[in-house]
Amino acid sequence: MIKITKIGIGSILLAFGVLWVFQGCGLYSFSGSTLPTHIKTVAIPLFENRTAEFGIDQKLTDEVIDAVTQDNTLKIAGRREADSIVSGTIVGIEDRAGQYDANEKASDFRVTITIRVSFEDVKKKRVVWEETWSQWGSYNSDRDEGIEEA
Repeated sequence: MIKITKIGIGSILLAFGVLWVFQGCGLYSFSGSTLPTHIKTVAIPLFENRTAEFGIDQKLTDEVIDAVTQDNTLKIAGRREADSIVSGTIVGIEDRAGQYDANEKASDFRVTITIRVSFEDVKKKRVVWEETWSQWGSYNSDRDEGIEEA
């Protein structure tokens, strides 16, 4: 399971997909005056997965929904009822050697996840922001640990 700490809706949406992408990015906040007053609800459809990594789309989407629910700035709603939509696409997952030992053998590895995320104001019919982020996680033998960290 991918873990996102409670850092606020804006941070989670930018940090993300937040996903990993999320720990290394600057923060954008939807709290206070930066969130239009007419936006009270958000729909978060299943992120599209353009990789061969099975199930990462559901894990990432679930974590974003959990983070938004805990933040309580916006309420989760269905796509037809929502004032806004957060949508995302997982566009890449890449593994590389992280460090090498004295024998020039890889001692750990890095998995990098790249996602494209957008926030749309449904009422005004405009994209508020759209960005692409990448974040990596390290692992020795369990790749899932690296994905979770990323």
